Amino acid sequence: MEHDNDNSGDLLMGANAIAATLGITRRQAYRLIYGGMLPTFKLGGTVSARRSSLLRWLSEQETRAAA
Repeated sequence: MEHDNDNSGDLLMGANAIAATLGITRRQAYRLIYGGMLPTFKLGGTVSARRSSLLRWLSEQETRAAA
């Protein structure tokens, strides 16, 4: 499903936008989303996330891995 999302703001709509932000494939994004590992929410029927929340989550993952 394609969304008109320029990805310049904080809101990311769709697994493609989330995957691109994290540098992973769409399939990997879906696995993380539906596994409850990523901070996402549904907007309408579309999985969505805030870029800032994803970047914070990624930073937390890096900190845990370094400990």
